[in-house]
Amino acid sequence: MDTSTTSAKKDKPKKIGTPKPLRGTRLFDLGRKLGGGWLVDDEHHLEKSFEFETYLAGIHFVNQLAELAEKESHHPVLHVGYKEVKVLIWTHRIDGLTEADFSLAAKVDALFASREAS
Repeated sequence: MDTSTTSAKKDKPKKIGTPKPLRGTRLFDLGRKLGGGWLVDDEHHLEKSFEFETYLAGIHFVNQLAELAEKESHHPVLHVGYKEVKVLIWTHRIDGLTEADFSLAAKVDALFASREAS
């Protein structure tokens, strides 16, 4: 038997305490509580588009969001378009959603609201 082939197929051990992705009712309950236009897409990620009056206003929001993401050590995927920024959030380590993702989404909404208030 070729041991090099067998050892190459071994799975990496999972980190202790790694959460499992949320599924089913719990996931959609959190989605309803979050509200604000967030979509729970395929039980995998949260998604929301934000609209702006100008392209530069969207870029400014992206820069503020990048600072928030660094502070939280939780980094969403951002798609920047003309007068629109789409935000996708999931926990990359588990390739799914955790409660921390919903918390970040609420903070993104608060950041957007504070921008509108000023």
